[in-house]
Amino acid sequence: MPKMYIIAGCNGAGKTTSSFAILPEILHCKEFVNADNIASGISPFNPESVAIEAGRLMLTRIDQLMQAGEDFAFETTLSTRSYVSLIQKAQAFGYKVQLCYLWLESPQLALRRVKSRVAKGGHHIPEDVIIRRYHRSVENLVSLYIPVVDKWSVHDNTSKKPALVAEGNGIVPSNISIPETWFLINKQTDVMEHYNQPVSEFSIKVTEGISAYMRKLIETNAALNQTMIIGDGKGNVLEVPAKELLAEYEREDAEKLRLQ
Repeated sequence: MPKMYIIAGCNGAGKTTSSFAILPEILHCKEFVNADNIASGISPFNPESVAIEAGRLMLTRIDQLMQAGEDFAFETTLSTRSYVSLIQKAQAFGYKVQLCYLWLESPQLALRRVKSRVAKGGHHIPEDVIIRRYHRSVENLVSLYIPVVDKWSVHDNTSKKPALVAEGNGIVPSNISIPETWFLINKQTDVMEHYNQPVSEFSIKVTEGISAYMRKLIETNAALNQTMIIGDGKGNVLEVPAKELLAEYEREDAEKLRLQ
C-alpha cells in the first residue's frame, strides 16, 4: 500500500529541516514535494510573489505521484481546509495517509523562530500571518485532519529535545505520552483518560528522526557560535547559545555511559 506523509506544523516548527532527517533516513521516502522550494526555484529573490503558482505546481506533482502509486510527502501548516479533499483523494487511490505534526507551545516562539531563520537567510513571513496560522493550524489539526487521516502523531518541538505528545489511528488517541500538552493542544481543562497503548514503531522512528535533526542543528549552530530559540515548557521563549545546549547533550551522554 503506497503512503502519503504529511509533515505539518506552524511556521517555525521545524517542518522542512525535520523532513530531511525523517523522510529519507527513517521512513525511506524519497519524494518530498515542497511549495517553498518550488517558489524559490521560480523566483529566488522574491519567492513570496509566486506562492500561488508554486502551490499549483505542488498539487500537479502530487497528482502525478498518486497516479504512479509512489510514496511521497509534503509539508503544510494545516492553516486551511484545502488538504482534506486531497487526503480523501489519496485514500481513494489506495494510499495510507500518515500525519506527523510538529507543535510549538506558543505563537511567540513561532515568531522568534522565524525571525531567527530570516537572520540566517531564510524567507520572511509577516507576524500577523504567523500568529493567524498558528491558531488555525492547531484548530484544524484537531477538528479536520486527525479525523480524516489513517494515522497521526503529534510531537512537541518546543525545546532542544523533541518529544512524542500523542498518536492515534482515528479521533480517539491510542497513546497520550504527555497528557498536559495534549490537553493544552485541545484547549481542554477537564480531566481526560490517559491512553497508554504501546507507542507505535512509526512514532518512535519519527521522534528519533526529529531528535537527530535537532542534535545536528545544535552541533552546526555551536560550531558557528550562534544562538538558538527554544521554549522552556512554561511559556517562556529563550535565546540560548548553541554551545550551552550541546554541552547539556554531552553531559547527558556521559551520564548514560556511566550508568551502563
